[in-house]
Amino acid sequence: MSDVQVITSREVPLGGPRAMTVRRTLPQRARSLIGAWCFADHYGPDDVSLTGGMDVPPHPHTGLQTVSWLFSGEIEHRDTTGAQEIVRPGELNLMTGGSGVAHSEVSTSDCGTLHGVQLWTVLPEATRHGPREFVHHVPEALHLDGAVARVLVGTLAGHTSPVPTHTPLLGAELVLDPHAQLELDADTEFEHGVLVDEGPVVLERIELARAELGYVPPGRHRLTLTNPGDRAARVMLLGGEPFGEPVVMWWNFIGRTHEEIAGYREEWEAGSERFGQVEGYRGDVQRLPAPPMPTVKLKPRLAPPGPGDPSAWG
Repeated sequence: MSDVQVITSREVPLGGPRAMTVRRTLPQRARSLIGAWCFADHYGPDDVSLTGGMDVPPHPHTGLQTVSWLFSGEIEHRDTTGAQEIVRPGELNLMTGGSGVAHSEVSTSDCGTLHGVQLWTVLPEATRHGPREFVHHVPEALHLDGAVARVLVGTLAGHTSPVPTHTPLLGAELVLDPHAQLELDADTEFEHGVLVDEGPVVLERIELARAELGYVPPGRHRLTLTNPGDRAARVMLLGGEPFGEPVVMWWNFIGRTHEEIAGYREEWEAGSERFGQVEGYRGDVQRLPAPPMPTVKLKPRLAPPGPGDPSAWG
């Protein structure tokens, strides 16, 4: 019997003037975290000429890192570290929120088809109050037996990304040849997730359809991925040591208590310097307003399944 847990996605509209719809696999009631990976949105292919593309006004974050990765298209990123960067396919943009950051995301005029993933990792207690930071990195293409890999963070197939992380993590794009079977050495201390962009893909003996995520608990020293189709398949491989700290997630904030989250919301609405000012955003809404706090007290979640769900991303 396989120990692979299949997590299906659900459609969620983003905030902002153009409410683009994404497919969300993390967090879910079935699973909140994979290592420190706490959030996974999958979107596109989206014809920008028909939908208007992406326009997410300046919005805040705390206690997390955002990992932006495109398969096609272009997005202009601006944040309160002063970074202004164009997100392109195969190029990693990683932003550390720390004690507070804000940023905007807008598909460019050169963007025809928008297609990619937006991921978050939660920061541990030791560094979650640290400074805001931004890293841009172009991982090299690694040619494996039957696949091409690009390692965003962590180590895979003997290659280690230079991008620093705050907990032991793995994040990689894998493109599998038609009918290929790929054997990957795995860290037995890690739990892993495989998010399918183009499929189906078989993880161990379980077939995963497009936009499904297969979860594998710690203990495995090898992962087997198979592409049964006549076309190339693409997945995002996520992994990390189970995150043992309690986490409260709401909207774009990650903290440890309801009161802390409520305080972040108040500061954002008041225009606090905790988050800084995004320069150069040209949209109609200069700051995305926070929704009202829930009427029930937010409770922490751990790596096992937990309730709750943020309502926006970036």
